[in-house]
Amino acid sequence: MREPEIELLCSQLAAYYVFPDTAAEIAKVVRARLDEGAYSGVDDEEFARRVTEDLQSVNGDKHLRLLHSAEEVPETGEESAFDPVAYRKEAELDAFGIHRVERLEGNVGLLDLRLLHDAEIATPAYVAAMNLVAHTDALIIDLRNNRGGDPHTVALVCSYLFDEPVHLNDIYNRPDDTTQQFWTLPHVPGPKFGGKKPVYVLTSSRTFSGAEELSYNLQQNERATLIGETTKGGAHPGDRYRVGPHLKSAVPNGRAINPVSGTNWEGVGVVPHIQVPEDSAFEVAYEKATSKPE
Repeated sequence: MREPEIELLCSQLAAYYVFPDTAAEIAKVVRARLDEGAYSGVDDEEFARRVTEDLQSVNGDKHLRLLHSAEEVPETGEESAFDPVAYRKEAELDAFGIHRVERLEGNVGLLDLRLLHDAEIATPAYVAAMNLVAHTDALIIDLRNNRGGDPHTVALVCSYLFDEPVHLNDIYNRPDDTTQQFWTLPHVPGPKFGGKKPVYVLTSSRTFSGAEELSYNLQQNERATLIGETTKGGAHPGDRYRVGPHLKSAVPNGRAINPVSGTNWEGVGVVPHIQVPEDSAFEVAYEKATSKPE
């Protein structure tokens, strides 16, 4: 029987999901699927896969998931399933999501970012990376394998790419009924790349969430040329909640609102300026970065 897990999940949707009316529709779907026996006789991993498919069937919200965890999800007494100690260790082993920083031939900077880890712990690493590429003549930011991250880290990276203050993004949070503004920072450590030299952002159909925000922020403010594929289309940040010993939900409780467009990339993705297969994106960007103006 999966009724306890489904009912707990539905209560989390009702309390936290960014669109309350849609939460009610989604709850109807998963309860109906429970009654049909769709979740019977399967292990936790398959249960999570089936439920995720049904959760996303109403409005295609790719942030909305039921996750299977091989490690036991602790009962902390808090509703959130976030484990800060485990997360910090994971982030450190991941170099805070910075996969590669390099100065290429022709004095072109390359940042290959795979995950934009929380600014609270990742800021020193991102400051170091941005300082290393500050004096290059052009910058390529590779987000083709980036699955998202912290909007504060997005703002930190953007702060090195503008000369003047820029209102980057707003995030509406349903549980608090608040809207938080994200701006470039008034001061950042070390030299900036600045707001005049060319920036190229590489995207793929896997580029997601916070990586899409970084792409969209730069695109809407006409600060970068995006090259590659239309991104995955997830603009609803959220939290994770315990559903069972090896199950936790990912429930979006917010939505991005870009101050330039008045909307976001949810469900549609970020469409690059130059659309090419992801495997060709670097070559196109590097050629542009190294070509001399006529």
